[in-house]
Amino acid sequence: MEDNPIPKQIENPSNQVKNKTPWWQRFAAGLNEFYHAPYRQTMARAARDEEDFFMLLMFAESLGIDNPASFYTLELQPLFLENFHEWHTRMGLDKCPFDHVGCC
Repeated sequence: MEDNPIPKQIENPSNQVKNKTPWWQRFAAGLNEFYHAPYRQTMARAARDEEDFFMLLMFAESLGIDNPASFYTLELQPLFLENFHEWHTRMGLDKCPFDHVGCC
């Protein structure tokens, strides 16, 4: 028998994972996931709708819709032009409505 009062699990920390998160953080993360999981699809849809509205607001003047904020959104158009093809196909426009943009 050994006289060492320290158990081998505590004596040798290489057997245990050193960077293991505490149980209460894992429990809190599980509760967070349990709460947010049913709403994830709804929140993604709402974010996509908000992005679609923003794209419509940005390109409204080019589509022939009066836009009071066109002065401010004009400089954002080149940044969002990469996403324009995805947006206009999602909105039901088969071809690009602009002559000067060659996305389709």
